[in-house]
Amino acid sequence: MPITLNGDTGITNATWASSTRPTGVSAGTTGFNTTTASIETYNGTNWNSFGGIYNITALLVAGGGGGAGAGGATTSGGGGGAGGYLPLSVTLTAGTVYSIVVGGPGAAGAASTSGAGGVGGNTTGFGFSALGGGGGGTYAGVPTSGGSGGGAGTYQNATYQTRGSGTVGQGNNGGNGIAYPGNTLLNSAGGGGGSSAVGTNASSGTGGAGGAGTVSLITGSSVTYAAGGGGGAGTTAGQGTTGVSGNGGVNGTAGSAGTSNTGGGGGGGASNAASLAVAGGAGGSGVAILSIPTVNYTGFVTGSPVVTTVGSNTVLVFNSSGSYTA
Repeated sequence: MPITLNGDTGITNATWASSTRPTGVSAGTTGFNTTTASIETYNGTNWNSFGGIYNITALLVAGGGGGAGAGGATTSGGGGGAGGYLPLSVTLTAGTVYSIVVGGPGAAGAASTSGAGGVGGNTTGFGFSALGGGGGGTYAGVPTSGGSGGGAGTYQNATYQTRGSGTVGQGNNGGNGIAYPGNTLLNSAGGGGGSSAVGTNASSGTGGAGGAGTVSLITGSSVTYAAGGGGGAGTTAGQGTTGVSGNGGVNGTAGSAGTSNTGGGGGGGASNAASLAVAGGAGGSGVAILSIPTVNYTGFVTGSPVVTTVGSNTVLVFNSSGSYTA
């Protein structure tokens, strides 16, 4: 259909659906897309819409909390809580710039009786926030709440029992620690909460396992995000999730870190009877993923996201902050 000029009714553009867009056209070709109900222009590579709306799916995962450190005789640090896990369905307005902020990792707890793990950074976009994971606690360092809560620590004959709380719809609580007077090798800390399960409470000599994460298929592959870190222990370390969250330390070893861009919590450290102080593990940074119908994808991004095609959608993986213009 050609452009029609009428002094009384204005200009009528050529029309087409997304599936019947003209091919072999020059940059600057403009028409009305009946699928998106918007005017669009071809820039030589992509069709860019003006004033229309379309729907996408997205996943926001916040930074995981750091595992707690340990200092003094037989202190065990709690595992870091997973970053908040927040799947979304969002309506975008063409021409609008949407900023994406990817949360950083929670800091590893220091090698000290007060070395609580740091809280992970929030991941934000489209007016929503996935909350950073809570840091693991130690004897004198309080575990914190977040997307998922940090696990509680222990020290000889005393246990810090107030585990960190998770956020409804994003994660779960951390686990509690346990103390055994007279047998310090049995002192153990709780695991950090995960997006799909609470952190496990510690048991005799065994640190609590980190709470399970959640499997997502948004990238076209099965990927687990937002698992909690394991708690430190005197005999058997609490385990995280391989490739996502850190393991706890055992009897004089540090906790291990969560994996970058998964939102996994860090593992808690565990000192020994000789008062060897050790650190916890840092949390894993967050990620933001957008799945956009390819017929609507504009190609206007900042922040260097990884761009792939999955079926009829274009998928953007933001491992650091950036933006998308609809």
